Amino acid sequence: MPVSTNEQGQPIWRLRTSRAQWLGYIGWLAGASLFLLCWKLISDNTMWVFVQDAGRQGGDLISRMLPPQWSYAHRLWKPMWDTINIATLGTLLGIAMAFPVAFLAARNTTPHPLVRSIALVIIVASRSINSLIWAMLLVTILGPGVLAGIIAIALRSIGFIGKLLYEAIEEIHPTPVEAISATGASRMQVMNYAVLPQVMPAFAGISVYRWDINIRESTVLGLVGAGGIGLQLNSAINSLAWNQVSVIFLMIFVTVLVSEWVSVRVRRAII
Repeated sequence: MPVSTNEQGQPIWRLRTSRAQWLGYIGWLAGASLFLLCWKLISDNTMWVFVQDAGRQGGDLISRMLPPQWSYAHRLWKPMWDTINIATLGTLLGIAMAFPVAFLAARNTTPHPLVRSIALVIIVASRSINSLIWAMLLVTILGPGVLAGIIAIALRSIGFIGKLLYEAIEEIHPTPVEAISATGASRMQVMNYAVLPQVMPAFAGISVYRWDINIRESTVLGLVGAGGIGLQLNSAINSLAWNQVSVIFLMIFVTVLVSEWVSVRVRRAII
């Protein structure tokens, strides 16, 4: 039995069977082997000559971005407004679709286990595909523009809002539900007077939080043609206009900062 001591020097006895010791050794050996294997795969596929030169290249790129071309900023207000609209309308559309899906996915509100399984598949499918990939697919189907970006944000938001909301529904206190049901109320009346009052604060907080996330995600959708300021960012990068890229970065940073402030204030007012 291995012996260790505490801060006062007194022995601390720990009983560890030989099987537990071997399992511990095997676990550490497997972890170290996996780490070395991953490192070898990464190393074999990395051009270390570029990594060694990364500091100089990064410094050169930053020097090209300074000073920012402030005269370019007036051309970014419209694309930034489009970006905010993509995030806002996409969030509203996602909320409209996620709200019923969440009630169908929650164990205590779903009408049937099969319906719950279908709702969970919808939530998982939405969460498993990034909004940028949704945008690529939708640009191919609908063509480039703001509409593809709005639908991409909405499809991505269903899984996020639906998952958090159905978990909140499953965690409601059962006493109000039982009390309303005991009066002979219908299923819809139980929903209106026992379930909704308990989940609406969480639902409002989740929705505002998702809108804040969508502001960030919508800034890059233009890289695949889904509208917004990402179009200008892609154009500036392709033309090597790095002093314009710095202006776009600063505008995105300020917009995200303001959206974070708005999100915090709204959540404090609602919850």
